[in-house]
Parts: sequence; C-alpha cells; structure tokens
Amino acid sequence: MILSNNHQKLITSLSQKKYRQKHQLFIAEGVKVVRELLKSSFELEIIFSTDHEFSSLDCFVQVSDQELKKISSLKTPNKVLALFKIPSQKKINSSGLIVALDTVNDPGNLGTIIRLCDWFGVEQLVCSKDTVDCYNSKVVQATMGSLTRVSISYLNLPEYLQTVSLPIFIADMDGVNIHKAKLPASAVLVMGNEANGVSETLKQLVSNKISIPRYGNSNQVESLNVATATAVLLNEFRR
Repeated sequence: MILSNNHQKLITSLSQKKYRQKHQLFIAEGVKVVRELLKSSFELEIIFSTDHEFSSLDCFVQVSDQELKKISSLKTPNKVLALFKIPSQKKINSSGLIVALDTVNDPGNLGTIIRLCDWFGVEQLVCSKDTVDCYNSKVVQATMGSLTRVSISYLNLPEYLQTVSLPIFIADMDGVNIHKAKLPASAVLVMGNEANGVSETLKQLVSNKISIPRYGNSNQVESLNVATATAVLLNEFRR
C-alpha cells in the first residue's frame, strides 16, 4: 500500500473536530504515543511510518521522510503517524477522585491535565461540552500516551454536578487555602477556563472553594496556569 491522495485528504480533514466525528477517527503522531495506543484497547485504522518497526501490521503504509512531513502537523515528524478509531464514551464511574473541567480551551492544557490524572491515579476526567476535544491532535500529542489510561467524558457539567454524590470542590482565587482545607480521598475537583475560571453557574452550585496561596510579593501574576494549578491541587488531595 502507498500513500494516496485520499489518505492525505483524510488526514488533513481530521484536524477539524467535525470530520473527526464524521469519520470517528483521530490522529496520533510519534513513536511513544503510537506505541502506547497500540498496547491499549484503541483500535488502529491505518499507520504510516518511515520505520520498519510497524511493518508487520496489516494496515502499514511505508512512507518516505518527505511524505511523512507532508502529512504531519509536527515541525519535526517522529517516524510515524497513525489513525485510530474514536472509542465509544464509557459510563462514568462516580467514585474515587474525579477531575472536572469547565470550558478549558487550550489543547496543551488539556493534554497536560490528562497526563496529570494518569500520574495521580485519577481514572475519570469529566469535561463540559465546550472543553477542547480530547482527540485534537495537539491534545493527543501532549498526553504522551496517558489518553489510553484515563476515561474521558463530555457532558452537561452543571447537570452532572447536581447528581453526583461525592463532595465537590472548585478551584477559586477566593477559596480556602488548600493547605488548611480538609480534603477527602474521594471528591470531584472542578477546574475552570484559562481566562475566566469556573463559571458563575457552577459557583452557584458548589459551596466548597479552595485556592493555592501565593507567596511572592509581586501582584503582577494574577493566577496560575490551569494545568499547573491542577498539579498542585491533585498533589494536595493525594497527600
């Protein structure tokens, strides 16, 4: 099999969410990410590579460095690009520690948060419907394979928070100092939008607000990056 014009058109189209949903496919690039996905339950559709490591796969397409560069979104392509099928959304397991995201827009932030969930043993990530798509190629790249170990659901976040039986905590600048808060082992931690934080709608639903104390004297840093804040808060919950 060779790289065809139809392959190129399909790969280009998958940069848009509507075509990922239409074809139920997403792009994964780089040896580490693709290896992790191949080891998981994700189903491979087709794989393009300059490396013979993947040549035993039935859907393998050998490409040159120049051809890989043509279909890759990376400045420096890393040997392999693969298309995987988007799995069906799993039923939410509302137990243990859960992270909920309210309108997180940046693919890098979402990818990092997925990796953090993997690191801290958070198996369930729930996202508002307007949070960036976890199958965006930049998100997939940033997860470095953690996408295979964290169950991600997109839903109506206010409705979900009203039905969940776990205690809910919102990250908020005016919240209780995280070092002084009593944190349960099982809870929902809600992180907000990069620019606006958690929406007023959610603030009306949740009374537990926690914050990360600032120790620097400068008032020029208004807030932490949402992924950085998630790392700090998850560490406190696990500690």
